[in-house]
Amino acid sequence: MAALGLVAAMAAATVPTSALAWWKKEWPYRIRLDLDTTPKGLELKGDAGRSPVLVRLHSGNFNFADAAPNGSDIRIISGDDKTPLAFHVESFDPLLGVGLVWIDAPQVKAGANQSIWLYYGAKDAAAGGDAKGTFDPDYTAVYHFDGARDAPPKDVTAYNNIAQTAPATIEDASAIGAGAQFIGAGPMIVAGSPSLATKAGGPFTFSAWVRPDELQPRAAVLARRDGAGALAVGLDNGVPFVEVGGQTINAAAPLTQGRWSHLAVVADGATVSLYVDGKPAGQASAALPALSGPIALGGDLPEGGLQPLKAGMDEVRFSRVARSAAQIQLDAASQGPDARLIAFVVDEKQSGMGFGHFGVIIKSVTVDAWVVIAILSIMAAASWWVMWSKTRFVNASDRANERFLSQFRDHGEDMLAMTRLDPAEARKLRESSVLRLYQAGADEIVRRSRGPGRLVLRAEAVQVIRALMDAAYVRETQKLAKAMVLLTISISGGPFLGLLGTVVGVMITFAAIAEAGDVNVNAIAPGISAALLATVAGLGVAIPALFGYNYILTRNKAVQANMQVFVDEFITRISEQYSDQGYAQAAE
Repeated sequence: MAALGLVAAMAAATVPTSALAWWKKEWPYRIRLDLDTTPKGLELKGDAGRSPVLVRLHSGNFNFADAAPNGSDIRIISGDDKTPLAFHVESFDPLLGVGLVWIDAPQVKAGANQSIWLYYGAKDAAAGGDAKGTFDPDYTAVYHFDGARDAPPKDVTAYNNIAQTAPATIEDASAIGAGAQFIGAGPMIVAGSPSLATKAGGPFTFSAWVRPDELQPRAAVLARRDGAGALAVGLDNGVPFVEVGGQTINAAAPLTQGRWSHLAVVADGATVSLYVDGKPAGQASAALPALSGPIALGGDLPEGGLQPLKAGMDEVRFSRVARSAAQIQLDAASQGPDARLIAFVVDEKQSGMGFGHFGVIIKSVTVDAWVVIAILSIMAAASWWVMWSKTRFVNASDRANERFLSQFRDHGEDMLAMTRLDPAEARKLRESSVLRLYQAGADEIVRRSRGPGRLVLRAEAVQVIRALMDAAYVRETQKLAKAMVLLTISISGGPFLGLLGTVVGVMITFAAIAEAGDVNVNAIAPGISAALLATVAGLGVAIPALFGYNYILTRNKAVQANMQVFVDEFITRISEQYSDQGYAQAAE
């Protein structure tokens, strides 16, 4: 149908060329994710390089019903739509409509917008997550706290630094997903290993999300002691501090009780820096001692003097390199609940049409809107047929009229010469409306000339001939106007019918939102945009019909003008040739 064709053409015009590809046909759905580090998104202060980034899925941006129950069918593909990226699913709950996916972004640059694709829907596909590949080899331990409540937390990196003891409990709702809960009963111990050992003056990075439940004096977040050497990170009445090499680095302000904050400590061999929520909070010229013993989280080791922590903790990471300030900023700003790094841009279903933003719209069109669009498609098909047939008719008639008039005027005084055309020439002029006017007048002259003597036409007879030609003129005008009413119906009725579909669609959308109680923009926008598609279809019917109607009307007027001029010319010439006065002038 023409209206649907117009909608499809508009959809194709809005689709980027890269979006026409499809990674694998077994995966019917995909979402385009944009990693936006421009001022519109998360404005980075520098390039973060290869980084694990968090994608939060919820019912507003992801259709859990079309995915495997455990998210095993999720695949992450780079912006070229060819290269798979390492990722892993931390949690996936279709019942609650939430999920957490970590993606290994190969290069996160400042001031850039990088696209990646999240494919899903191949419910029989084997799990494709790769937790070890998600983090670069310099991450020596990462704890999501997503395992069993009574089991020591697992390290998701390739080094497998599983904790020896578990925290007091695991919270289901933490900074990111599940998280550790420390209640002042003792630390979580991670055994020393070659991957976690630090050399004297070597690089090191520690980061974690911390929520102080009480503002305690000198409570330990991290403690590591090896003889005279020690590294401790803690909270003193909520104020973050770092103790290393006999020096203490204190932040300027305390953390807010009951609120999650991101803490990070970076040692580069010359300085030790403390970061709070991705921003520098303190620095000192110091170097780490050689450390190879166990690590305590949420409390101190027996030889230390810091208090056990009463706080929540999540996403604990250790690195054997000094992470850049841009990476620390990226972690703090992209992992929290108010993260602005990831934008869900396009949700598509694999098909012959409907990619890009129009894919979301067409997928959301309701039955009532499809009924309106189907009616508009019939109207569009009828109007296009009228425009094609009428344009062809009027152009053919105009060309034949020009040919006839040229021959008619070449015969000069012989008014009946065109009645004696050979069949071949008559076929060339069969579409001439002027020829049919001529035949109406000429046939009457021939009929009257069958009597004896020369034909003389009185004024009354000339008026009869004009009346016959005027009748033929009316019939030809009716032929020119035939079916034009379909164009006027399309022009005036198409937009109103489309508006009716839009109004009904909007009513249904708001009724569904009121029934579900979901007022977020992701619930409203698809229904409203789908309802507006009916108005677009109505305009798609009316606008071409308007242009076609005006063009055909102008061409019809030109043909009518030629016919009217010919009638006047023909009547004038027969009045001269067949009247008494005309014969007298000819005799002289």
